[in-house]
Amino acid sequence: MTTFPPAKFQKFKETSAPGNVAPRLKMLREKLAGAKIDGFLVPRADVHRGEMVPASEERLSFVTGFTGSAGVAVVGTQKAALFVDGRYTLQAPAQTDTNLIEVKNVPADDLGDWIKANLPEGGTLGFDPWLHTPGEIKALVENLDGHMTLKPMENLVDAIWTDRPAPPAAQAEILGLNRAGKSAADKISELQQTLKAAKADSLVLTLPESLCWLFNVRGRDVPNTPFVLGFAIVLQTGKPDLFVNEGKFTKTDQQRLAETVNLKTSEEFASALAKLKGAVWIDPANTPSAVGETLRANNVRLIEKPDPVLLPKSRKNEAELAGMREAHERDGVAMAKFLCWFDAEAPGGQLTEIDIVTALESFRREDETLVDISFETISGAGPNAALPHYRVNTASNRKLNAGELMLVDSGGQYLSGTTDITRTMATGSTTEEQRDRNTRVLKGMIGISRLNFPKGTSGASIDAIARMSLWQAGLNYNHGTGHGVGAFLSVHEGPIGISPRYPTPLAPGMVISNEPGFYKEGDYGIRIENLIYVVEDPDHEGFLKFETLTLCPIDTRLVEISLLTQDERIWLNAYHARVNAEIGPRLEGNVKAWLAQVTQPI
Repeated sequence: MTTFPPAKFQKFKETSAPGNVAPRLKMLREKLAGAKIDGFLVPRADVHRGEMVPASEERLSFVTGFTGSAGVAVVGTQKAALFVDGRYTLQAPAQTDTNLIEVKNVPADDLGDWIKANLPEGGTLGFDPWLHTPGEIKALVENLDGHMTLKPMENLVDAIWTDRPAPPAAQAEILGLNRAGKSAADKISELQQTLKAAKADSLVLTLPESLCWLFNVRGRDVPNTPFVLGFAIVLQTGKPDLFVNEGKFTKTDQQRLAETVNLKTSEEFASALAKLKGAVWIDPANTPSAVGETLRANNVRLIEKPDPVLLPKSRKNEAELAGMREAHERDGVAMAKFLCWFDAEAPGGQLTEIDIVTALESFRREDETLVDISFETISGAGPNAALPHYRVNTASNRKLNAGELMLVDSGGQYLSGTTDITRTMATGSTTEEQRDRNTRVLKGMIGISRLNFPKGTSGASIDAIARMSLWQAGLNYNHGTGHGVGAFLSVHEGPIGISPRYPTPLAPGMVISNEPGFYKEGDYGIRIENLIYVVEDPDHEGFLKFETLTLCPIDTRLVEISLLTQDERIWLNAYHARVNAEIGPRLEGNVKAWLAQVTQPI
């Protein structure tokens, strides 16, 4: 078996230690007593609301042991609970001490209902106003209906976290026009026109993806996503203020930034907020509650609307799309090498899930423009593939037995763009049921890929198309069909996607994932994912369609050809011909021959 160097970007060690939960709850409860409160909220989110957070912000993990990317705990003087969604129903109980912390599943279990049942009526529940949005607090207050008083306060977890890691100190970079496609000055000017139309004197930005896109900067402050963490205040006229930790930019880059922004330290943000006048625009879904309260105390008029950077950011310009196309060509080379290696090794029954992640990362790292993976690779063998958001670690690592299905969902952050791809692979003989389910998933993916639709159509309106073949067999999958993807930014970005929760109309330049699936608990999982982007339909005025970015073969050993329509076969054969034509010339030897073989027409 080929030996690969250890993974650099993904860690497999189980970092959670349930034995730490008891002493940390004890210390936190001592702080509750000192503050004379009856409970404290511990969210996974940081002040910037990103999917990934730096080690210094992993408070939920510190208290509960749970390392997932979403969740919230409530710690009372006697009882505690951890609320997670369906992705983590197995992970959360395994990582925490369930004798001390109840694990509750959202949305079936409600945070407010648990508080009313387990914390004293008339009591006080503390929270850090920098880690919760106004919308979250308002919803909880309404749910509690006077049962408890919510009290903003200093973070009690920080008071007991004596070995808390230092904030990220990685240097940031400024993108050139060849990568950004539009200058920061032009973006700022257009944003200021938006503020003027909304009669807003200023805008407060706290989302790192908005900040990075607007100012054409990227950083290394969090894993897997090239974020610079910071804040910004954009005035209707004049230079915006950009608040980041000292030392983020070189002297040369500071001088370049000074042409368009006033560069300030993060510590100056709170005092700058207190000086704002007039009408201030904030996004209530993402802005910390502390920001809103500071502004209200200053008697400003709040304009509470979605972050106005999100929509223009989602409409990639031609330079960004060119970068994304380049990134997918580079990723296609790595995926071809990986899948060729996998086909040779998997039937032997010796590969583990960690072996597979390590190999794939190694093939990607052969490209010198790779900066990071875009998220922790999902490497699910057999029954583990039935867990849509499974993450392998040393405790869960499973050997892939010959004949089982293997699901790998992964992506890369290249200097030119961000990728995200899922492939399900056969490792031997397959069952009629597996081929049927896989083909129905493929039909859904092809259905979205081939779709043309009138302008004004949202992702919510087309989600059913990806599910139609599965629905006809009484089957479904319990996740969205697609999410927005950034250009060398977050692999999961709003405000667009393909699921009922995305009402925003699709528009040219938007990049989105297309990933229907099927999961048979305890047996196997199937998902096929390409990234696609929206373009004008030249054949139908007023209509749009999708072009495919991802360049990687789909395992036809899992396709029941009789289930495909002629148009679906034509699409699949044309796609494979394109993959071979664009990726084949960049390969050599057995990998080149392998790709030519697996992309033959069916």
